[in-house]
Amino acid sequence: MKKLSLLGALLLTACVTINIYFPAAAAEKAADEIIKDIQNVTPEKTEPDARLSDWQVAAFRLLDEAINAVVPSAQAADADLNIDSPDIRQLRARMESRFASLQPYYGLGYIGIQADGLLTVRSAANVPLKERNQVSKLVAAENADRQNLYQAIANANGHPEWITQIKSTFASRWASNAQPGWWYQTANGTWKQR
Repeated sequence: MKKLSLLGALLLTACVTINIYFPAAAAEKAADEIIKDIQNVTPEKTEPDARLSDWQVAAFRLLDEAINAVVPSAQAADADLNIDSPDIRQLRARMESRFASLQPYYGLGYIGIQADGLLTVRSAANVPLKERNQVSKLVAAENADRQNLYQAIANANGHPEWITQIKSTFASRWASNAQPGWWYQTANGTWKQR
């Protein structure tokens, strides 16, 4: 009986660790995709090499397909982050429609991207009096949607505890995707203009 209780105690104290890590690279890619969609920025498309004739391009495509059919490609199990849920789509749509109203204020330097990725009115005194209320409302609505977006992404991936990492990832990506002339805050609190 003692052996059985000792075995039971060992089984109860045994710990199985399941390592569920935050997919940082996938989060950066997802953040960039969302930010570019919101800002209506499309990546530049490169033209095919003009030195190749149409038949050469077709021949290379056929060769590529033949090789892929014979030799299976090695695919690493890249971490993926789900950024498509009804909540996420709704938040993205609102943020995209709001961007047209925010864009002039970014350009004028009235608003900036804080180190935490949220927007702020950089200097209310510089904003014309008749626009202050509008700018404040836009910033508040955008910040609320950003916070809700981070939570929606964490929830869509079944890890609500990831919100802090998602917010941190987005914070750096908002600054990296800032357009020329926009202001953003560095980690040490200083403001820079892109």
